[in-house]
Amino acid sequence: MFAGHVGAALAIGRAERRVNVGVFIAAALFLDALLWLFVLVGWESIILPSDIARTHQPEYVFPYSHGLVASLAWSAAAGAVAFAAYRRQGAARVRIALLVAAAVSSHWLLDALVHRPELPLVGSDSPKVGLDLWSSLPTALCIEVAILAIGFCLFVPGCRMSRGRWLAFTVLSLVIAVATVAGMTIAPPPPSPEAMAVSSGVTIVLVCALAGWLARLPREGRA
Repeated sequence: MFAGHVGAALAIGRAERRVNVGVFIAAALFLDALLWLFVLVGWESIILPSDIARTHQPEYVFPYSHGLVASLAWSAAAGAVAFAAYRRQGAARVRIALLVAAAVSSHWLLDALVHRPELPLVGSDSPKVGLDLWSSLPTALCIEVAILAIGFCLFVPGCRMSRGRWLAFTVLSLVIAVATVAGMTIAPPPPSPEAMAVSSGVTIVLVCALAGWLARLPREGRA
């Protein structure tokens, strides 16, 4: 659901132009960033089943990053950080904090659509949810790309990007869509959970940095 998370962030970015959309993208991908970090330190785990080359679906044990209660706590923490970081925005800082928290929360909601029932409500032994749209992969990918497209169409009008940066941002969005589809269909399986964590973490950093740089506000640099 990488492209879908980015699409949700772009839609939220439309609601608050004073914040670089890279912040909202980072917030929407924050739970995955935590997942990959927790996998590397051994707090959470990913199992690569024997049929992963066909299904492209690892099995996740991720109560600390993707549990419902945990995701709400991370959302509140991210909102609190945003509230402190945007203190110069006056009364608007409450709105900004709520939108950042919403971006983090949107991750769990979108994941609950596509994952098999493996997202715990609290801890590893609690009931788990997931609508398993990935079992019908073409449908899931169409929905995900549609979320990205809708978010892009909502965000771009009025975003004050130069023509060159607008074109680059469009290319970045297309690359995200293509990479998401390819990763769930034709890409070879990762050699190990650790390799998957590293490559996915690097991808998150690159996408957030590129999107933030391309969509930087006029005061942050030359248009």
